[in-house]
Amino acid sequence: MSKHRMSKKGRYIAWATAGAAVVAGTGIAAQTSMAATTWPAQKTYTGRAFDTCAAPSLSAMKAWHGGLYGAAAVYIGGKNRGCSQPNLTASWVKSVNTVGWKLIPLYVGAQPSCQTGSSPEKLTASTAASLGATDGADAVAKASALGMKAGSPIYLDMESYDITNAACNKAVLTYVRAFDKTLHAKTYRAGYYGFSSSSAKAIATATDKTDLPGNLWYALWDKTNTTTTDWPWGATQFTNHSRAHQYMVNSKETRNGYTITVDRDAWDAPVAITG
Repeated sequence: MSKHRMSKKGRYIAWATAGAAVVAGTGIAAQTSMAATTWPAQKTYTGRAFDTCAAPSLSAMKAWHGGLYGAAAVYIGGKNRGCSQPNLTASWVKSVNTVGWKLIPLYVGAQPSCQTGSSPEKLTASTAASLGATDGADAVAKASALGMKAGSPIYLDMESYDITNAACNKAVLTYVRAFDKTLHAKTYRAGYYGFSSSSAKAIATATDKTDLPGNLWYALWDKTNTTTTDWPWGATQFTNHSRAHQYMVNSKETRNGYTITVDRDAWDAPVAITG
């Protein structure tokens, strides 16, 4: 994502060095903590989406609607969120929903101690579970305050890290499970943004799927608008509207007089329930 925590250069370095109502998708169905809950039908979107550091103005969103994109990701919170969000209010969410936009809530949670670079909030083996629960509760509170209702997904942003570091990777999975379990308890769906070579790979290849996210948004900057042909893992994983692909970053685009630098995403996954 364009500038939320790391520079484009920094993210490339980190990446290179890190080794419609429907029933919930395959990933969600495997999550034991959701089994006993009656869930609102999820709202899904299939098409192109964009993400950018700061939510654009309402005027810009109106000008961009009806073009290439039908959905936009917004950074709803997290101590590691890189941009202030003066436009991102409940009124803005309601207005862009009325215009016709689908919204994708993204939360920049704690980052692992073995990750390259610095972060205001980092997790360790001893703090992973408590931080995950605290951040999960905060993510739900932020989403709810913006008018994103129960049944909505919240995508946890985990940047690239060394997944071959077993202790560090275990701590990350502990954090993610605690975050997701907290979301599920409050009837919010769990999503996850990460790199296909590292942080997303850790989720997709984990042996124990308990309380791991059911929707996977993978960063693979191959400039290919697809969630299938370059899908890096098993064909039966994250099926039934549970995948998204960030395929291009830092694209400076102008539509109807408004210029925004965005990352491009191929989307086939849940979006926020608003309105």
